[in-house]
Amino acid sequence: MRIAVNTRFLLKNRLEGIGLYTHEVVRRLVEQHPEHDFIFFFDRPYDPSFVFGKNVRPIVLFPPARHPLLFVWWFEWSVRRALRQHRADVFLSPDNFLCLGTKVKTVLVTHDIAHVHFPQQVPLAHRLYYRFFAKKFNQRADRIVAVSEYTKADLVQQYGIAPAKISVSGNGCRELFHPLQSTEKQAVRRKFTEGKPYFYFIGAVHPRKNVHRLIAAFDQFKNETGLPHLLLIAGRFAWQAGEVKSAYEAAKHRADIRFLGFVSDADAAQLMGAAEALVYVSLFEGFGVPVLEAMHAEVPIITSKVSSLPEVAGDAALLVDPENTGEIAKAMRQIATDELLRNKLVQLARLQRNKFSWQRAADTVWESIVEATKNQ
Repeated sequence: MRIAVNTRFLLKNRLEGIGLYTHEVVRRLVEQHPEHDFIFFFDRPYDPSFVFGKNVRPIVLFPPARHPLLFVWWFEWSVRRALRQHRADVFLSPDNFLCLGTKVKTVLVTHDIAHVHFPQQVPLAHRLYYRFFAKKFNQRADRIVAVSEYTKADLVQQYGIAPAKISVSGNGCRELFHPLQSTEKQAVRRKFTEGKPYFYFIGAVHPRKNVHRLIAAFDQFKNETGLPHLLLIAGRFAWQAGEVKSAYEAAKHRADIRFLGFVSDADAAQLMGAAEALVYVSLFEGFGVPVLEAMHAEVPIITSKVSSLPEVAGDAALLVDPENTGEIAKAMRQIATDELLRNKLVQLARLQRNKFSWQRAADTVWESIVEATKNQ
């Protein structure tokens, strides 16, 4: 079988979100199914480390697709033509988009449809593209893999997709996230916070991640407790970050808030492992990978009780209303002052984290490929 794969998010030293999902799932498919041929479609020069086996043929298709007009060009012209030229039996697209113009059987991975719920937080050109194409993509796909039961239900409700067409498998966690010894935690805190305890957030800084309310809640926590904790915010600034900057400038304790920017994988794992807690109070997530990473690092979690986050966190987190800064601040205070609570959340996380793995995700994608092609 010839399996074509959209690998445009495999970017060296820039594996975030969908890129990480593509890397972990597709690498396993290549390694575990050497009897099949894989054709990787990149949209720019690729790093050789992404050619995961001898059964992979990498191809660069023009143009680099990072704008809605180029999305259309890449998927509807370049990909369609390549699928025909290379006689693909199935097309796996793990990034929410696919080629509408091909007759090749297609498996689509849908991570979320956040644009339906928060259209104002999406740049205009992308918003128009999603509005026109996203429903069509999910209707066209022969099989869909959703990363959570929440996303599956959202596709059924918003787009009328038949539930039987959708399989569910969450994300996994990289092995670099693991518990740190006490001496390791102290070393990380000396490096980043002069030895002080800290709350940690990681993710792109834009409105849906709710960082402005996190800052306001942290300021309230500091006012109420006077504890020495810092707030570390790791991640690149994306669009519409004005509310975050305003919240920071208004914070009385802004000297205890640190923006780290994009951090390396090694630093991300260390920062997670030495945190007092992960505070991930996003307004909407298709899955919420940092929550799973915190479970593997055995760090307490504060997260939102909306979208997929309760499904991922289970009982292993304090769930809060992400729009209620007082509730977030209260959860921070509970974590900072109650060691028994911290230990309880970590113990529960050891059970909850076993529900998710990259191997399970890869198995679900493979089963969907087989299902999509079984009548060919």
